This record gives sequence, C-alpha cells and structure tokens, in this order.
Amino acid sequence: MFTKKTVKDLNVKGKRVLVRVDYNVPLTRDGKIEDDYRITQSLPTLQYLLDKGAAIILCSHLGRPEGTVVPSLSLRPVAKRLHELLKLPVDFANDCVGQKTLEKAQALKPGQILLLENVRFHPEEEANDKKFATELAALADVFVQDAFGVVHHGAVSVSGLPTLLPSAAGLLLAKEVDTITKVMREPERPMVAVVGGAKIADKIDILKKFIEMADMVAIGGAMANTFLKATGVDVAKSLVDDGELQIAKDIMAQAQSEAKERDFVFFLPRDGVVAQKADKNTPTRIVDWGALAVADIEHYPKRVPASASKVAANEKILDIGPFSGAFIAGSLQLAGTVIWNGTMGMAEVAGTQGPVGPYAHGTELIMEGMLGDFGHKPFSVVGGGDTVAYVQSRGLTDSFNHVSTGGGASLELMAGRKLPGITALEDK
Repeated sequence: MFTKKTVKDLNVKGKRVLVRVDYNVPLTRDGKIEDDYRITQSLPTLQYLLDKGAAIILCSHLGRPEGTVVPSLSLRPVAKRLHELLKLPVDFANDCVGQKTLEKAQALKPGQILLLENVRFHPEEEANDKKFATELAALADVFVQDAFGVVHHGAVSVSGLPTLLPSAAGLLLAKEVDTITKVMREPERPMVAVVGGAKIADKIDILKKFIEMADMVAIGGAMANTFLKATGVDVAKSLVDDGELQIAKDIMAQAQSEAKERDFVFFLPRDGVVAQKADKNTPTRIVDWGALAVADIEHYPKRVPASASKVAANEKILDIGPFSGAFIAGSLQLAGTVIWNGTMGMAEVAGTQGPVGPYAHGTELIMEGMLGDFGHKPFSVVGGGDTVAYVQSRGLTDSFNHVSTGGGASLELMAGRKLPGITALEDK
C-alpha cells in the first residue's frame, strides 16, 4: 500500500501545481517523437488535476544535455504532442526558470497548462542547487512527483522541490510503486525472473534478490556472456566485462547454495546466435556449447562436451539460441508471475524483412511466452529501457499486465532500496 500522499489527498482547486513528469521520450533525427508511452502514462494525473480546477506547470528532462542548452533535446515537440492528446492548448516556456517563465506561470488560470523547457539544460538541476530549487518552487503552490523513471536519483526536481512545497505523488508514481511492491511481496507462484542487459554490476542487488525469492532466474543478453566465460565457455569476441567475472562466480555460488535448499533453477543459455558483426546483413549461425540448463552450477564446466560447437575466434554471441529461448518460454508456461528486465540479445538491430531483427528471436520467444501465445498467460511485469523500447516497437505495450516507465527505478524498488524522490514526499 502506497504510504505517501497522492494528488487525491490535496486540495488543488485554484492552485498552480508543478508536476515533475518523465517526458524523456525517444526522438527521431528530425525531432519527431518516436514513442509517446511516457507521455500517455502521465495523462491520468494531468486530467485529474484539470478536473479539480488546478493550473498545471510541467517540468521534465530529455536526454543528457549535461547542463548546457542542446536544441535537439528541447521539449517543444512534447508540448505539441500533449496538445494533441489532451485536446487543450499547451503553452511552452523557453526556460524552466527566469523572470519570463515566472510571469508565464503566475498568469496561468485554472485549466491551463504550461510546459517548461528541459530542466537539465541547467547544471544546477543535477547538482541539487538550493538557489535553483527556490526559483523552480516559486513557480507554483504545490509540487506533484509523477516521474517514476527518475525517483532513484537525487536532483532538484526529484528530491529538492518536495522540501520547499506541499508535495504528493501523482497517480502514475503511486501505481508503479504499488504494482511493483506487491509483485515482490506477494507474487503468484511459481515466480520467474528473466534478466538481460549488458552489465552484471548494474543488477547485482536485484539478481541476489531474485535468487533469494524467485523459483527460477533466467539470464540472457550480454551479461550472460560474462557468466558463461566464468564457467569456462570460450565466448571469443563476445561482449564481456572481465572485471565482473568474480561477481558472476559469486552470484552463481549463491544460486547453487539456494538450489541445494529448495526447488530453484538458475538458467544460463546453452546455445546462442553468433556472427562476426552485429548487423542485419552478416550471416549468422547457431552454436550449442553444452548442457548448462541445470541447477547444480558447480558441474557446469565438466558438463561442456569436448565435441560441442564452439564460438569461432572472430565471432560474437549476439542472442540466445533457439533451445534456450524455447526452454525459458516453456518455463513461463508454468509460472504464475514473470518479471522481465533486459532483452535477450541485440534486439535493437533492424531486420531485413519485418520488425524482428536477426538477434531478436530470443526476446520474441520470451515475449510470446509471457503473452500466452503457447496457452498460458502469467502475470507479467516488464521493466528496463531496452526491454520497454522493444515492447513498444512491437506495439504490445498494452498486452502486459504492467510495463514500467522506469528502468533503474524499478530495479532499485524491487531490490528494496529507498528512492530519494519518494522518500522526500509527504506521508499520509
């Protein structure tokens, strides 16, 4: 149960409400919005405030301008898209602070909306500068945090403003926290965690958490290469972080210990799609390096047959193979809950025909298993920037039970960490 105040606990009639939203949306080279999922997810909060007679000031970042004005990262295209979605005028301020912005904010009437320019154009935002915080706070009477994707960071618009204005969570933030917290505390069993991505170090805490509580943890993506190398598999030119090999061994030791205590499976890919280059035109082949789909991890190196196919010296593993994809997808047919964070390969590489690229077939199998294409549909939670982007590109966002707008924030919440942007809000 969400323990912080939400917009429903506030009296916002006739007040100027500064809403921190996450409009960090992908843009094309000509400045058009590729996917508006994060924008559409903010609409319930905005509509609630409008219905209650508030004037809305929207604050967001876009990209990583690192404290300088980068015209290609302007939020102006978002103002246009918001206007189309809300069917209301959306005014735009060329800066997020300053006299002109203050005058625009003070002139707002109930039912009107003002979108501020990229807050990260100012270095003071991420430096948590008090003067900058005071300038932003002067724009409004109330602060609402609805940008789940940034609440794990410390910044003026995240943890600074709640100390200067009456504050509450937006409907999206409350929904994200409630859904993720509940699925971690009371998952329908069996629970399967599918974890991909590149770096193990980014997901150490959540991997350990999943090993403690899930019934199965399946590893894919580039991080699987590091685990595989740690077991003795020659991964050739595949992306590997040699500095994480010991971390991988420690995590596998934890998984091995857990498997001895209860019915638990830690799955590493046993086959993969390899190529010399990660593009759509380079020939691919499938390599099977042995039976690694077992819980007794201490025997992995011994179980790799000498006659098994090997990744050639000039090849890279770019996706999990068909056996591994089918094994994980099949396991999802027995699951009550599935948490998926990280694609299984370089799913972002375009295909020669259709939307599915040459290194996205493992990701497709996982997705099909979660969506019930093989007969059973578990409760599904999707997180992580690359994962969500892929789901969005396939037009399947609404097919899952919950698609998070936050990558790092969702992982840290799952791992049980306190998030600064939530902690700073007022308690109920």
